[in-house]
Parts: sequence; structure tokens; C-alpha cells
Amino acid sequence: MKAAAIQMTSTRDVARNLEEAGRLVAEAADGGAELVVLPENFSFLGAEDAERNAVAEQPGHGLAQDFLAETARRHGLWLVGGTVPVRIEADRACSRSLLIGPDGDCVAHYDKIHLFDVSVPGKEAESYRESATTVHGSDVVAVATPLGRVGLAICYDLRFPALFHRLSVVGVDVIAVPAAFTVPTGRVHWQPLLQARAIESLSVVVAAGQWGEHAGGRMTWGHSMIVSHWGQVLALRETGAGVVEADLDMIGLNDVRESFPVLEHRREL
Repeated sequence: MKAAAIQMTSTRDVARNLEEAGRLVAEAADGGAELVVLPENFSFLGAEDAERNAVAEQPGHGLAQDFLAETARRHGLWLVGGTVPVRIEADRACSRSLLIGPDGDCVAHYDKIHLFDVSVPGKEAESYRESATTVHGSDVVAVATPLGRVGLAICYDLRFPALFHRLSVVGVDVIAVPAAFTVPTGRVHWQPLLQARAIESLSVVVAAGQWGEHAGGRMTWGHSMIVSHWGQVLALRETGAGVVEADLDMIGLNDVRESFPVLEHRREL
């Protein structure tokens, strides 16, 4: 099975972002990808989280959600729709990742549980308060597909191993991680966190990131990658918009789980 992660430099222009996402998904499909993951905020990335309220969509409909359904159907693949702001309160939205099947139907969605309320250390500290405009989710999501069981997580979730522990308990083979990591944290934490989450769950991690400079001078780290269940980086794109692809050895993954049954050795503490 071939998987692909899409790296983008999204803007405030929804139409432009969707056009770019469509081009990159088509490139991945032409390369044989059966599972494609878009980055966090693929359809809109402004200078502040509050701007997302202006483009938040109603559940089930909107430019970004309709784009995901049409694109997955056109190419006959499984598509993880990065994140889309979906309005569930009058003045706040959730950050929702959608898993779309080859027929264009939304098979499942995951609302980001851990919200980015931090000041990033650095020469010029960056401050984020995602909870001011975003409602956190509460449900862990893993879905059986013909490609294997797919788990969903988003960006800051990477820092919370309990979520990934729960995903491995319910059973996953591949974990999709759309992200928009900051440069200071991405430089030191992004790859180690992805490798740790893959190793501890014995699952493949497909991580699609934003890269470059966005509205208001916001910078994201990029380095989209696909990490094997053994922690090996199978494919990596450090900078620039583009596609990261890798063939996933799902038979080998199952063989390792049988010979190295660490998931069966867990004890509740």
C-alpha cells in the first residue's frame, strides 16, 4: 500500500489553497497513492486563529468539505482532510480532520482534543491561544478500512502519548497526523515525537505539515514525513510544497507485531 503526505504553504485565500491541494493530491494519485493526508489548516491559514471563524463551515457542507469529497471520489482514494474549521457553537468552531472514502463519503471525523495554548520559547516568543476560538474534541477515532485501521490525530496531539496509547489499544495500523508545527518547536521536537509515537504503537505515521511563511509572518516547520512502525523515516520533504510518498509494508508490520509482541505486554498501572 502506498501512502502520501502533502506539504503546503496555505494562505488566507481559500480558493487558491484548494486549487493547490487539488493539484498535489492529483500528483500523489498519479504516483499510485491509495491513502493521502493533507496538512492542518490546508484550506485556510491566517495570521491569528480567530480568523478561522470567518471561514468556518457547517457540519457536512462547505467549500473545503465539498472539495474533499469530490477529490477523493475523482481519484478513488482515501483522503484525510487535514483540518477544516467546522462551526459547532455560535462563536467557536472545532478543528476537524475528516477521513473520506473513495466514494466521496465521510467515513469518520476527529475533532482536535489538545489545543495549542502556549508561548513558544525563542528570541521572539510566539504566543497562541487556540482555545479562545476552538472547541476541543473528546473522542479517540480509529477506523477500519480496506487498507488497514487508520487512526487520526492533529499536530499538538503528538505531545500527549496517552492519546496514541489509546489508539493502539483500540487498534491502528496507520496514524495520520496533519500539522502546522512552529519552527522553534519543529526544529527540536517534530521528528523525535513522530518516531516515538510510531515506535510505541508499532504503527506507521503519515505526517503532513505546513511549511514556510504565512499571513502575518507566521512560520511553519514543514519536514513532512512517513515513519515506519520501527521508527525508520521512509520518506521526507524538508521544505517547499510537494508530495511525500512511501510504500508501506503492511505484511511486515504484522510479522513484527507477532515476533515482537510489545503491544500484548502492556500492563495497566
